[in-house]
Amino acid sequence: MQTDANALQGIDPPDAAADQVIIACDGDVRAAVRALIVANGLLEAELNEANAASSKGYARSRTRRTNQN
Repeated sequence: MQTDANALQGIDPPDAAADQVIIACDGDVRAAVRALIVANGLLEAELNEANAASSKGYARSRTRRTNQN
């Protein structure tokens, strides 16, 4: 189902996003909450993977210096 952008104008962005999720779930608020919980879990997993893939020095915003003698 496609939302009408004109209908969402003038609405606070978080409210508009909430309305879009509810519309995508055919008006079922419980399904919308479930979808958001699943999406949040996927984002958390992606963030954990990114943290695991980055080096500890990078996470501390430090770079390894090489000796240039």
